[in-house]
Amino acid sequence: ADREFIESRRRALKRFINLVARHPPFSEDVLLKLFLSFSGSDVQNKLRELVQGVGDEFMTCRLATQAKDFLPADIQAQFAASRELIRNIYNSFYKLRDRAERIASRAIDNASDLLIFGKELSALGSDTTPLPSWAALNNSTWGTLKQALKGLSVEFALLADKAVQQGKQEENDVVEKLNLFLDLLQSYKDLCERHEKGVLHKHQRALHKYSMMKKQMMSATVQNKEPESVEQLESRIVEQENAILTMELRNYFSLYCLHQETQLIHIYLPLTSHILGAFVNSQIQGHKEMSKVWNELKPKLSCLFVGPSNMPTPPLSPPEGNFFSN
Repeated sequence: ADREFIESRRRALKRFINLVARHPPFSEDVLLKLFLSFSGSDVQNKLRELVQGVGDEFMTCRLATQAKDFLPADIQAQFAASRELIRNIYNSFYKLRDRAERIASRAIDNASDLLIFGKELSALGSDTTPLPSWAALNNSTWGTLKQALKGLSVEFALLADKAVQQGKQEENDVVEKLNLFLDLLQSYKDLCERHEKGVLHKHQRALHKYSMMKKQMMSATVQNKEPESVEQLESRIVEQENAILTMELRNYFSLYCLHQETQLIHIYLPLTSHILGAFVNSQIQGHKEMSKVWNELKPKLSCLFVGPSNMPTPPLSPPEGNFFSN
């Protein structure tokens, strides 16, 4: 029931769908098309029916068994270097997103403070408490001040509205774009982890199992065991060799996919310039609009400054003095 939680999930889902829909292989996937276009209530069952009997990417991709031919000879070294680079980029963008969130949040908090500030001025101007005769030399001064204070809440409400607009714009144009790129970077990090803990780990286990079988075969040969047991062991070794070959192909296909994902990350990198541009434009526009309202507000303060004769006088300009000179 938390509105902020629901909104954050809505934004996250939007980013996820955008990333999936823009992904070259996924964009043409029948599952994605069904998910985005199906209007019935049993979408889960429809998705299950669609994928029944369909293998994983290695089984369905026509390039899977040739993946090694598309990779550079030093793919392992390049993979390690690319993973380190993207880890560093992720860490920096995470900090940038954190700062951008704080800046946008401060703009919205500033709006709340300005609104309350204006309301308090209005409340002060609307105060109906009688003024004792001995409280001031000129009874009209307090009445004039109250009248001026009462009208200032409108300008402060306008300032608050400008601050909210700036904060919302930075949330949508800066923070959300940073979150989109961070989601992409995080998915790449997850993919690297799946590669190492999944396909690569299984490949290494298969090689270890094959090594143990070869040792058993050598031991059986030396001990002159029965031919049947030796034949069974040979058959198992052949099966394991086939399994290792499949694992090796899957490993190269996994690296091929990671290679493609690395290129996708670099395609998204120019998003940085759009993020910075949106941030700078938001700051310029926000300060420009706020400055205009402040400048329009200043002349309305003239009646708040009282001179030696206890009569309201215009405020001093910055070169001539400051508000506290008297």
